[in-house]
Amino acid sequence: MNQRSVAVSEAVGCAVIYCTAVFLHFVYPLSGGAALSIVFGAVNESIWEHSKIFAAAYIGWSLLQICWLKVHFKRYAVSKCVGLYALSGMIIGVPSLYTAFTGGHIVWVDILSSLLAVILTQALTYRLETGENRLADFFAPALMLLMLYYLMFFSFTIFPPKVSLFRDPVSGGYGLIERIAEKEP
Repeated sequence: MNQRSVAVSEAVGCAVIYCTAVFLHFVYPLSGGAALSIVFGAVNESIWEHSKIFAAAYIGWSLLQICWLKVHFKRYAVSKCVGLYALSGMIIGVPSLYTAFTGGHIVWVDILSSLLAVILTQALTYRLETGENRLADFFAPALMLLMLYYLMFFSFTIFPPKVSLFRDPVSGGYGLIERIAEKEP
């Protein structure tokens, strides 16, 4: 494994992931609610949907990276799994924390915190991929955690739990079903 190529790839990934997530934020309304946009785009303004678009961009970039980087697959998969949960944790945690104190969202804080989350996640995965550790030993648990994430990723947009993480602050609704119901006469 060439550490320099991994470092460059992770650095480029910061811009690609962030820009892709911004695009995915608007893909659902721009597509007129196309089925594929529901899976990868934000269907409302909930914290979960914002986490989902960053996770989709992160997963997409990770899949592209594996095509050209010469890395140990098991070690890479574990590092990306850790990164996925770290990214989602930061995208969910920071807005949840600061809104508890401010009483509402501040757009520029959301934008900067999500950018910082992407940068920190890419730095974390670089350290995990290139460090002296035994990550490959954790491949099986990481695989199970990835499957759990995909299950949540695809199901919570349509059938979200009725908790604040999934609540759209604009409409007060939850997930896609309530959004569709709002449009019906």
